[in-house]
Amino acid sequence: MPTIFLALGLRFHFFSREHEPIHVHVRNADGKAKYEIEEEIKLISNTGIKNKDLKIAESIIEENKELFIKEWKEFQGKNKY
Repeated sequence: MPTIFLALGLRFHFFSREHEPIHVHVRNADGKAKYEIEEEIKLISNTGIKNKDLKIAESIIEENKELFIKEWKEFQGKNKY
């Protein structure tokens, strides 16, 4: 489960052998969330993360979208069967 980014108490990561569409998981002390990041950034699920932290996470994803997509594609490509 590689960590892509750490910021403001939020950990952005993905799992090996992930499925499409491209997405990123976010964790903090309160819970976890998942964002789809291909065309537009869209919250897919949230368990416990407060709205203010979700907005911060979305902002960080927006600012670093190309990095997240690049890292996701590179890691998934290396971990295919």
